[in-house]
Amino acid sequence: MRMKKDLKKSALANRTETVDVRATQEIERFLDSAWMERRLSANTIDAYRNDLVSLARWLTGSKVNLVRASRANLLAYIESRVAIGASPHSIARQLSTYRHFYRRLLGEGAVNTDPTAQIILPSVSRALPRSLTEAEVEALLNAPDVQESLGHRDRAMLEVLYATGLRVSELVTLRTRQVNLSQGVLRVSGKGDTERLIPLGEEAVRWLVSFWSGPRLQILGQHSTEYLFPSRHGDFMTRQAFWYIIKRYAQKAGIKQALSPHSLRHAFAAHLLRRGTDLRVVQKLLGHSSLSTTQIYKQVARDQQKDVQVLRHPRARPVKAKAKRAARPRLSAVAANSPKSASTARRRG
Repeated sequence: MRMKKDLKKSALANRTETVDVRATQEIERFLDSAWMERRLSANTIDAYRNDLVSLARWLTGSKVNLVRASRANLLAYIESRVAIGASPHSIARQLSTYRHFYRRLLGEGAVNTDPTAQIILPSVSRALPRSLTEAEVEALLNAPDVQESLGHRDRAMLEVLYATGLRVSELVTLRTRQVNLSQGVLRVSGKGDTERLIPLGEEAVRWLVSFWSGPRLQILGQHSTEYLFPSRHGDFMTRQAFWYIIKRYAQKAGIKQALSPHSLRHAFAAHLLRRGTDLRVVQKLLGHSSLSTTQIYKQVARDQQKDVQVLRHPRARPVKAKAKRAARPRLSAVAANSPKSASTARRRG
C-alpha cells in the first residue's frame, strides 16, 4: 500500500517536469509525419501528443531522455500509471502511441532497439455500446424548449445527430456549405479526410429549415459565421459544450442511464440494423474504415430484438416494459433504401 502511495505521489509530481528540447523536436517530427502519411484527425494527433508529452515528463523526472528510454523505463512508467488508477484501455492506447513512435525512430536509425517490442498490450474487452431505445430518443429530442432560439438550435442539432449518425466533432464543426437542403443530404469529411454523403431525412430537414430561417439569425445577432450551429459568440460550439447540453436534456427527459457524446450515434446504427438495413450501408454512413467496427452494432440490434420478443411474444415471460415505442420513426429515409427493409417488413407482418 505504501509503495502504491509513493508511486502515485511520484507520478503526480513528475507531471510538472519540463520536456527537453530533443524530446520535443522528436515528438513534433513524429506528429508531423503521422499527420502527413496517415492523415490522422486533429483529435488523434492531440491524443498522441498528450501521451508522448506525459511519458517524456515522467522520464525527465528520472533523468532519462524520451529517445533513449528502455523497456524497463516504459514498464516503470506503466506501473506508475496503474498506481494512479489508469484503466487497461487507457494504458493500451498509450502503448499503441509509443509503439508507433519508437518504430519510426527505429526505421530512421535514431535508435537501435524498440523498447516497446517486448511489452504485451493489456487485454481490453470491447464492451457493447448501450443504445437508447426509440422511445428514449424521442424523449431526448423533445426535451429542448424550441420557443427559445438556443433551444431550437439544440433540437435541430439532436435531430441531425440522430438522423445521420455523425460524430459529435463532425456535428459541431458542420458548415453551411456542407448542407444541401433541397436534396436532403450532408457532405462530411471524417477521419482520414474520407468524404461521405449522408441523407438527412424529412424530420431533420424540417428542423433545419425552420432553424436556418429564424433562430440561427437571432443567435448570431451582429456576428457572422460559416458554421451551421453557432454559439452565442458567433463561433462553433465545442464538443464539451455539446456534451453538457446532452446531459442536461437527458436529465430533463428522465433518461436514467449514463450517456456518452456518441449515444445518438450508437442509437442511429443500432436502430437502422434492427430495421433490416444492410451492415455495409451502415458502415458507409458512419464513416467506418473497417466493417468489424460496425459489426458491434449488429449485436446491440440483436439484443434489442430479443428484448422486443420477450416483451411482445405471447409465450414469453412477463417482464416490465422499459418504454413505449416512439410515435414517429426518423430513420425511414435510410431504412427504406435498404435491400433488406422490404423483406424484413413482410416477415414482421
